[in-house]
Amino acid sequence: MHFGCITLKAPRELNHIELWFIGLWFIEHEITERVEHVLSTARSVRKKLDFTRPVSREDLEACINVAVQAPTGLTGENWRFLVVTDPETKKQIAEIYCDVLVQIGETRGVTLKPTHNALMARLHEIPCMVFVFAIGEPTEDVSGQVGFFGSILPAAWSLMLAMRARGIGTTWTSLLTSRKDEIAKILNIPEGVTQTVMLPAAYTLGARLKPADRKPAEEVTFWNKWGES
Repeated sequence: MHFGCITLKAPRELNHIELWFIGLWFIEHEITERVEHVLSTARSVRKKLDFTRPVSREDLEACINVAVQAPTGLTGENWRFLVVTDPETKKQIAEIYCDVLVQIGETRGVTLKPTHNALMARLHEIPCMVFVFAIGEPTEDVSGQVGFFGSILPAAWSLMLAMRARGIGTTWTSLLTSRKDEIAKILNIPEGVTQTVMLPAAYTLGARLKPADRKPAEEVTFWNKWGES
């Protein structure tokens, strides 16, 4: 079609290879958005939890299968997971947790959030508690500790994210390590095994998880040297 000196070409049909690449781009873009959504909305969930519905073994094992894909250091696959569903065992652990949290609030002069109080009141009813352990013990030097915990905590974080993706609410708790000997006795943990975090888990009930109000990257990132932007 001609308009003076301008020739307009009718749009050609895309071939199947071009369509395939366009479709692939949209799929990758959607995957990226979904992954970033899970990462940016992984909040601590202490309320709006279904205390009456057991978390299925299938879901828990699927989440742990994601967790064990986390990067590791020289220690390799030294992670171990312990799922507690027994009511009496949960009750004992909940009592220790509440005692430690109250003590922390008193000694540090910190007022506990309403969500903390809500979780303490019903922690013994939580469907399950998932402990993340590491076989071995960290050395006393800082670099050894960074390497040791750097090989286990990514798996714990991946576990929390996998739960978030499956509609399971949880919160990152590490204060039980201050009473690790009591926890070890309750759970029959052998010598030479290090306790890290415990994730109390339950399916959510309409919890609206959204990105938190955080400082942007440009305010917390330096380039080349400390203090330089």
